[in-house]
Amino acid sequence: MSNTDNHRKTSEPRWLGPASHGRTALVPPISAARWLLVLIVAAGIYFFHGFLVPVLAALVIGFASWPVYRELLRRVGGNNSVGATVALLLIIAFLIVPIFIAASYTASEIREWFGWAVEVNKVGAPVPDWIAALPGVGPWISEQWIRYIGTPGAIGEVIQLVSGANIGNIYRAIVAAGNGAFHLILTLLFMLIALFFVYRNGVSFARQIDLVGERILPTRWERISRVVPATISSTVTGMTLIAIGEGIILGVAYWIAGVPSPVTLGVLTGVMALIPGGAPLSFTLVSVYLVASGSVAAGVGLFAWGSIELFIVDKTIRPRLVGGPIKLPFLPTFFGLVGGVKTMGFLGLFIGPVLMALLVAVWREWVREVEISTIEGETIEAEADIEAPPPLRKTAS
Repeated sequence: MSNTDNHRKTSEPRWLGPASHGRTALVPPISAARWLLVLIVAAGIYFFHGFLVPVLAALVIGFASWPVYRELLRRVGGNNSVGATVALLLIIAFLIVPIFIAASYTASEIREWFGWAVEVNKVGAPVPDWIAALPGVGPWISEQWIRYIGTPGAIGEVIQLVSGANIGNIYRAIVAAGNGAFHLILTLLFMLIALFFVYRNGVSFARQIDLVGERILPTRWERISRVVPATISSTVTGMTLIAIGEGIILGVAYWIAGVPSPVTLGVLTGVMALIPGGAPLSFTLVSVYLVASGSVAAGVGLFAWGSIELFIVDKTIRPRLVGGPIKLPFLPTFFGLVGGVKTMGFLGLFIGPVLMALLVAVWREWVREVEISTIEGETIEAEADIEAPPPLRKTAS
């Protein structure tokens, strides 16, 4: 190629204008790259925030089940695609399907409750005999029952006073809420797709995050990056999975004891088990109901079974499964549960406590660093005082 052709090629205007060389950049290249990365991340969050919940749920489940997945991957010969597929099928079989079955039974039982409330709101309902026979508080509860339940239209007046809506509107809204099942199924589908890629490409993705994290937090990243997976595994295993197990076991106990709507009460017990002291409160109230309604043997047996199950879980199973660095106090656990459900719906039961546990873990790491730096500073000052020569004393003239 001749010099004339090179000159013609370099002198031709580019698509975005002619190139200029030798000029000083207004913004340093590193700063420009960082701001460009921030803008791209912000744009991605804005456009794809609808997928944030299923992706977070996939990451939480992937972190919690990663030790089991590594063993599964070893058994299938290290094939990531086969291992991810088998792990996904196991998640569907042992987690998604039971949750859907319990949710369908719960929805039907709640629909029956609202149907009963609508009928009672029309004609009223007499005070049950076991309530009137309660020692001490029976007459007072009977009076309140007649005022707020026994009189026709009383339930609707209470609901309208509290929420500003009529019981018929609430019932229709509950029935229409079944249409939201499609949205839940779609969210679970995206979660399973994201979980497949978390299993298949998790190692390489974690390596890339480590490279970026060491550039952003060079002194803290190694410790925080090791605390986060252990915290997620501890929280999900120690809170969510054990809560699901307690809900299933106590739900079966409710069914054996003859409690009305055992599936719904089992789901409520599982949700309450996420909060410290929630499971004992649940089966104690159900036991009191059985004893008060005349089933003394069933109530006592249910309370004894719940106490034994709780003792076994708290003393043997939970310490073996948890083994993590974080034990959440009551208030962060409660806020994580309520905030997760309010923000993310059903999946917030899993994600809310995990995010709160991560906040507590990062906070404790920073407090630990401050304490270590304070101790090191005091040690250096003490060593400096020891090594310093004594001050010279002036002699009297």
